[in-house]
Amino acid sequence: MKEKYWIAFSSIEQIDSRFIKRLYDYFGDIEKAFNCSLTELENIDGLRVQKAQEFIKLRDKVDVDKTFANIETKGINFLTLEDENYPAMLKNIENPPAVLYYKGKLSECNLNKTLAVVGSRKASSSARDNLRNIISGLANTDICIVSGLASGIDTVAHTSAIENNLKTIGVIASGFDYIYPTQNKTLYENIENGYGAVVTEYYPSFEPIKFRFPQRNRIVSGLSYGTLVAEASLKSGALITANLTLEQGRELMCIPGEISNVNTQGIYKLLKNGATMVTESQDILDALNWEIQKEYEQKQLALPTLTPEEDIIYDNLSVEEKGVDELLSVTGLSFENLLMNLTTMELKGIIKQVDGDRYKKCQ
Repeated sequence: MKEKYWIAFSSIEQIDSRFIKRLYDYFGDIEKAFNCSLTELENIDGLRVQKAQEFIKLRDKVDVDKTFANIETKGINFLTLEDENYPAMLKNIENPPAVLYYKGKLSECNLNKTLAVVGSRKASSSARDNLRNIISGLANTDICIVSGLASGIDTVAHTSAIENNLKTIGVIASGFDYIYPTQNKTLYENIENGYGAVVTEYYPSFEPIKFRFPQRNRIVSGLSYGTLVAEASLKSGALITANLTLEQGRELMCIPGEISNVNTQGIYKLLKNGATMVTESQDILDALNWEIQKEYEQKQLALPTLTPEEDIIYDNLSVEEKGVDELLSVTGLSFENLLMNLTTMELKGIIKQVDGDRYKKCQ
């Protein structure tokens, strides 16, 4: 099983994907690359002897089978650079992740229509509202929203995607043993449980330390055909992603904001340098030359994945609308739990409230 050697490589914190790919390309086989000798490494042009010696020392401490079993035990899926299902757009960047770990249903995300959304962690209320309005204009399409699962604009991007029946991919800057920020725990779980996928290049035990966030940004833009910057100061991670977008030959777009806001200074710098201005969702479609699939939009082929409790409610609304008292009786849910699920299902656009406390299916 070759996959375990990719995992073993990625479990070594002191090396990166660039180093792993260099050895893989040289040896042409990941197992041979991992088990190579110091003499073989010294024959690679440009590879420093000290780097080779350090790798051998670290490699000899890795239990390949145990490292792989840890991934299986935690229920983490993964793709490697030699996997045919590895995202093509990401593989084409200058330094693609050697291993892409993920939870959720990456296969249900349309990787041919991916839009990255980035912006300030301390986003203004107007920037949040503008982004929600623009994403709502993409509702019920096959477009997939990619962001970094951070606070602020990232959180708005993911939650707006879910509320508008869009798939979303969250790219994190740590392994799956950590959730950062902790207040996004529910959002992580929602994405993993039917609304898309959470992905990372990091082995589960790797912590969300500072230098990993800008590294993560190349994956956010690398997965995407274009990047939408919702709000950014002159010294922000969003501008790093914007520059990576241009380096990767992808489309860069910006939402204009209040000129007196320091978090829009980066936006206007990008706009002056040629970024596309976005004031409505159609601007994104025009910039990326995308056409919304009318059949998809009309038939809403991608009904959101339902939780078990939502499924019970949905089934009981299949024939006719029902009131809260009727739903309490037929579902067996508690009053509080029922109201919580009804609210969530309304936000997803699955059901709507009619005639007071009565509910009916939307699709």
